[in-house]
Amino acid sequence: MLQRIQTVYLIIAMLLLVALYVWFPLVQDASGALVISNNEPLVLGLMGAAVVLILISILNFKKRKQQFVLNRLAIIFNFVLLGVFVYRSLSIPGETLVSEKGIGVLLPIISIVFLVLANKAIKRDEDLVKSVDRLR
Repeated sequence: MLQRIQTVYLIIAMLLLVALYVWFPLVQDASGALVISNNEPLVLGLMGAAVVLILISILNFKKRKQQFVLNRLAIIFNFVLLGVFVYRSLSIPGETLVSEKGIGVLLPIISIVFLVLANKAIKRDEDLVKSVDRLR
Protein backbone atom coordinates (compact mmCIF):
# COMPACT_ATOMS: atom_id res chain seq x y z
CA MET A 1 0.00 0.00 0.00
CA LEU A 2 2.61 2.61 1.03
CA GLN A 3 5.14 1.41 -1.50
CA ARG A 4 3.02 2.81 -4.35
CA ILE A 5 3.64 6.40 -5.38
CA GLN A 6 -0.06 7.20 -5.69
CA THR A 7 -0.53 6.45 -1.98
CA VAL A 8 2.16 9.00 -1.16
CA TYR A 9 0.45 11.54 -3.42
CA LEU A 10 -2.90 10.86 -1.76
CA ILE A 11 -1.43 11.24 1.73
CA ILE A 12 0.13 14.57 0.75
CA ALA A 13 -3.21 15.77 -0.70
CA MET A 14 -5.01 14.73 2.47
CA LEU A 15 -2.44 16.43 4.71
CA LEU A 16 -2.77 19.63 2.68
CA LEU A 17 -6.52 19.71 3.30
CA VAL A 18 -6.04 19.02 7.00
CA ALA A 19 -3.44 21.81 7.11
CA LEU A 20 -5.93 24.07 5.35
CA TYR A 21 -8.43 23.46 8.14
CA VAL A 22 -5.90 23.86 10.95
CA TRP A 23 -3.93 26.85 9.70
CA PHE A 24 -6.45 28.61 7.49
CA PRO A 25 -6.64 32.23 8.56
CA LEU A 26 -9.97 33.79 9.33
CA VAL A 27 -10.62 36.48 6.75
CA GLN A 28 -12.29 39.61 8.08
CA ASP A 29 -13.29 42.75 6.27
CA ALA A 30 -12.39 46.25 7.44
CA SER A 31 -15.40 46.45 9.77
CA GLY A 32 -14.39 43.24 11.55
CA ALA A 33 -17.14 41.06 10.09
CA LEU A 34 -16.08 37.49 9.41
CA VAL A 35 -16.04 36.74 5.68
CA ILE A 36 -14.43 33.27 5.52
CA SER A 37 -14.04 30.93 8.46
CA ASN A 38 -12.93 27.32 8.62
CA ASN A 39 -15.92 26.50 10.86
CA GLU A 40 -18.55 27.42 8.27
CA PRO A 41 -20.75 24.43 7.42
CA LEU A 42 -20.08 24.72 3.68
CA VAL A 43 -16.30 25.02 3.99
CA LEU A 44 -16.08 22.40 6.73
CA GLY A 45 -18.32 19.99 4.79
CA LEU A 46 -16.35 20.33 1.56
CA MET A 47 -13.00 19.88 3.29
CA GLY A 48 -14.31 16.97 5.35
CA ALA A 49 -15.85 15.25 2.34
CA ALA A 50 -12.63 15.58 0.35
CA VAL A 51 -10.53 14.22 3.23
CA VAL A 52 -12.90 11.28 3.77
CA LEU A 53 -12.90 10.46 0.05
CA ILE A 54 -9.11 10.54 -0.07
CA LEU A 55 -8.88 8.33 3.02
CA ILE A 56 -11.31 5.81 1.52
CA SER A 57 -9.30 5.93 -1.69
CA ILE A 58 -6.10 5.15 0.20
CA LEU A 59 -7.75 2.19 1.93
CA ASN A 60 -9.12 0.83 -1.39
CA PHE A 61 -5.68 0.29 -2.87
CA LYS A 62 -6.67 -3.07 -4.40
CA LYS A 63 -9.60 -1.57 -6.32
CA ARG A 64 -7.85 0.77 -8.73
CA LYS A 65 -10.94 1.75 -10.74
CA GLN A 66 -12.85 2.69 -7.59
CA GLN A 67 -9.81 4.56 -6.32
CA PHE A 68 -9.67 6.51 -9.60
CA VAL A 69 -13.35 7.51 -9.29
CA LEU A 70 -13.00 8.52 -5.64
CA ASN A 71 -10.05 10.71 -6.53
CA ARG A 72 -12.07 12.42 -9.24
CA LEU A 73 -14.84 13.13 -6.73
CA ALA A 74 -12.25 14.56 -4.33
CA ILE A 75 -10.97 16.78 -7.16
CA ILE A 76 -14.52 18.03 -7.75
CA PHE A 77 -14.96 18.81 -4.04
CA ASN A 78 -11.64 20.69 -4.08
CA PHE A 79 -12.74 22.73 -7.11
CA VAL A 80 -16.01 23.63 -5.36
CA LEU A 81 -14.05 24.57 -2.22
CA LEU A 82 -11.74 26.70 -4.35
CA GLY A 83 -14.77 28.35 -5.94
CA VAL A 84 -16.22 29.16 -2.51
CA PHE A 85 -12.92 30.72 -1.43
CA VAL A 86 -12.58 32.79 -4.59
CA TYR A 87 -16.22 33.93 -4.49
CA ARG A 88 -15.99 34.97 -0.86
CA SER A 89 -12.63 36.69 -1.39
CA LEU A 90 -13.87 38.63 -4.39
CA SER A 91 -17.13 39.66 -2.73
CA ILE A 92 -15.34 41.53 0.05
CA PRO A 93 -15.90 45.26 -0.33
CA GLY A 94 -12.67 47.10 0.39
CA GLU A 95 -9.59 45.75 2.09
CA THR A 96 -9.28 42.85 4.49
CA LEU A 97 -7.38 42.73 7.75
CA VAL A 98 -5.56 39.57 6.65
CA SER A 99 -3.32 40.40 3.73
CA GLU A 100 -2.51 36.73 3.12
CA LYS A 101 -6.03 35.78 2.04
CA GLY A 102 -4.63 34.09 -1.08
CA ILE A 103 -2.57 31.55 0.86
CA GLY A 104 -5.62 29.54 1.86
CA VAL A 105 -6.75 29.47 -1.75
CA LEU A 106 -3.46 27.88 -2.85
CA LEU A 107 -3.80 24.75 -0.72
CA PRO A 108 -6.80 23.28 -2.61
CA ILE A 109 -4.96 23.95 -5.87
CA ILE A 110 -1.89 22.06 -4.65
CA SER A 111 -4.15 19.28 -3.37
CA ILE A 112 -5.78 19.05 -6.81
CA VAL A 113 -2.33 18.74 -8.40
CA PHE A 114 -1.41 15.84 -6.12
CA LEU A 115 -4.76 14.13 -6.78
CA VAL A 116 -4.16 14.41 -10.53
CA LEU A 117 -0.66 12.95 -10.09
CA ALA A 118 -2.17 10.09 -8.08
CA ASN A 119 -4.73 9.44 -10.83
CA LYS A 120 -1.97 9.34 -13.42
CA ALA A 121 -0.06 6.79 -11.33
CA ILE A 122 -3.23 4.70 -10.83
CA LYS A 123 -3.86 4.77 -14.58
CA ARG A 124 -0.26 3.68 -15.20
CA ASP A 125 -0.72 0.75 -12.78
CA GLU A 126 -3.99 -0.23 -14.45
CA ASP A 127 -2.35 -0.18 -17.88
CA LEU A 128 0.51 -2.31 -16.57
CA VAL A 129 -1.90 -4.90 -15.16
CA LYS A 130 -3.81 -4.99 -18.45
CA SER A 131 -0.62 -5.50 -20.45
CA VAL A 132 0.45 -8.37 -18.22
CA ASP A 133 -2.98 -9.96 -18.57
CA ARG A 134 -2.63 -9.85 -22.37
CA LEU A 135 0.62 -11.78 -22.20
CA ARG A 136 -0.94 -14.68 -20.31
